[in-house]
Amino acid sequence: MQTDTARLEIRLLTPEQLMLWLDDLPRLERRLECRYRAEPLAGDFRTIVEMQRTATLADAASPQWHSFWFLIRKTDRTVVGSAVFKERPDPEGCVEIGYGLGRAFERNGYMREAVEALCAWALRQEGVRHVTAETNTDGLASQRLLLKCGFRERSRAETCRWIL
Repeated sequence: MQTDTARLEIRLLTPEQLMLWLDDLPRLERRLECRYRAEPLAGDFRTIVEMQRTATLADAASPQWHSFWFLIRKTDRTVVGSAVFKERPDPEGCVEIGYGLGRAFERNGYMREAVEALCAWALRQEGVRHVTAETNTDGLASQRLLLKCGFRERSRAETCRWIL
């Protein structure tokens, strides 16, 4: 599964590719004919990817709601970031998006391009009425990104919740 923007190929990882990302990145790069230069796959982020791998394997018929999407820059096939829908649509038709970008690729508009494209894709899927997101209260760059993408703040406590 894939969606494109002017500068990015946004590609859903299959369950096998998701496992390779965790266990054999060089092999995944060869398979996708790309170079991974996005956020480091370590610490909390690695734990999140491992949890999503488990969810993807448990719901193999719907990987789009669990697996990660690579943001591949078309000009040089570099993976600049990734995004994920954290779960199937809930009873109210909401899906939550998460995303990350390699530091070297910040301030180039890649994430805005990707979030807008993935939200538009999600809103075309059956049962989806809203896309939500969560940011840290001090995550001003991510908050500005969501505002530019049309999200509005829904609540603010320990974190900020957003809705499109």
